Amino acid sequence: MRQTFYKYQGTGNDFVMIDNRQQTFDKNNTKLIASLCDRRFGIGADGLILLENHNTLDFKMVYYNADGNQSSMCGNGGRCLVAFAKQLGVIKNKAVFEAIDGLHHATINGDIVKLQMQNVDVIEKHKQHVFLDTGSPHHVQFENQIDGFDIKTKGAKIRYGAPYNKAGSNVNFVKKISNAVFKVRTYERGVEDETLSCGTGVTAVALAMHYIGETEKNLITLQTQGGDLQVSFKEENGVYNNVWLIGPAKLVFQGKI
Repeated sequence: MRQTFYKYQGTGNDFVMIDNRQQTFDKNNTKLIASLCDRRFGIGADGLILLENHNTLDFKMVYYNADGNQSSMCGNGGRCLVAFAKQLGVIKNKAVFEAIDGLHHATINGDIVKLQMQNVDVIEKHKQHVFLDTGSPHHVQFENQIDGFDIKTKGAKIRYGAPYNKAGSNVNFVKKISNAVFKVRTYERGVEDETLSCGTGVTAVALAMHYIGETEKNLITLQTQGGDLQVSFKEENGVYNNVWLIGPAKLVFQGKI
């Protein structure tokens, strides 16, 4: 049976979307998922996302990295899935859905999707970097030469090195532009390369910059290779809550496989 797919992107972070409410997609076919995400022999994407039914919420998000393996939370993917759900008529302007890291609230207005991320109560400050989990693990460090260095080589070295090793971490390189603006480039595990944008990554950067005192703002703009995102949050006694990832999510095209 032929399967309809949809291609969405959020600031250049792109995804193959499939309506799997009827359970017609083979979720265990890792090779198929990887081939669909292949940029030369497939549709091409940073990941594949299934929209599925949920007993009590609007829908369920099932996310796979470009390597075909199910993975941790993807912020831009979640935003794109909200836009997809609206296109399908599953929601109107608000959504509550389940992802691998728990429940998420979202709103959509035009092509701008606001996605509530999980609270963060543990941030590790090290000598050269900050580590935190925003639904996915993220290593955050400054990089002054952010426009002209080999992010794939440097990112992979950190991603596979101690203390992350095989499990790995996403790696974010940051340059401060102003008190409320930071430029970010991200190496994503599972993609094993730079992506044009990473939602959980920019969320991690925003919280990390506030935590180490680089900004006192609670609405921060993150400049990525694929466009600008914003992160808003509240901080109370070291706990970051009411965290929202804000930015565009757009349909690129649809087809059949």
